[in-house]
Amino acid sequence: MTLLIYDCDGVLVDSEALASAALADVMAALGCRMTAVECHRVFGGRRLDDILQRAEQILGRPIPDDVGTRAAQQLLERFRRELKPVAGAAEAIASLPYHRCVCSSSTAERLMLSLEVTGLAPLFGKHVYSAEQVPHGKPAPDLFLFAARSLGVAPVRVIVIEDSVAGIAAARAAGMASVGFTGASHMNDDLTAKLAASGADVVIGTMAELPAAVATLVDRQSDSSQRRV
Repeated sequence: MTLLIYDCDGVLVDSEALASAALADVMAALGCRMTAVECHRVFGGRRLDDILQRAEQILGRPIPDDVGTRAAQQLLERFRRELKPVAGAAEAIASLPYHRCVCSSSTAERLMLSLEVTGLAPLFGKHVYSAEQVPHGKPAPDLFLFAARSLGVAPVRVIVIEDSVAGIAAARAAGMASVGFTGASHMNDDLTAKLAASGADVVIGTMAELPAAVATLVDRQSDSSQRRV
């Protein structure tokens, strides 16, 4: 049985540009000017607690307790107004005859809102997992391993679709194959190169390329299984 694990932000929904711009606003308000691109490079793919911890390291001082909560709520309001699915995501996902789930560094509230407002929630049903459910977020493998155990699939039969270096690192640490996705609006050549360098087995630029990429990795997994037998 093959399981496809999809990251949400930057893979299913085109949210990273919105989130990175919001983080840049937060950092500026705290006295540290960063561009949205810099924010994505530093914070991309990580859960909120880890983002705040890293921000405190950059600032060299604690962040007020309410900053993260207020920023998260403001971002959710913006998602309700502006968030769109990644082009071709629904069609590509529906065309693949494998088990699937979502694993995201987002909070459960943000994750469900993202899937609902973009119309993608029915594709995954209850198989949606947040980093709030595990001790350590990406780049640790905890979330991917938790999802695989929950669905009864061995890591060697899992393919992760990710847009962040932290996500690809988590897939590698979990012993899972990975597809680096570079089709969201926040991507640039630098991030594309970093996904490849971080160990993604295949890197694609559009959702139309996903079925072929998955087929390639499924064949590799089948060949490896036969050699082990």
